[in-house]
Amino acid sequence: MAEPQRARAVLSTEDFKLIREAVLSHLQKIEDTPESVKFSNLYHRLGSALGR
Repeated sequence: MAEPQRARAVLSTEDFKLIREAVLSHLQKIEDTPESVKFSNLYHRLGSALGR
């Protein structure tokens, strides 16, 4: 039986940076709404994924 192939990263480090930048831009537009908490948490999780 063949060994399973190694999983490959779906997103690159550059992708995470771009997504984080887009989330920040959106967060600044919605900062006074209840939804902003979710986007703020996502922004910080994306930063953690980048090792910041």
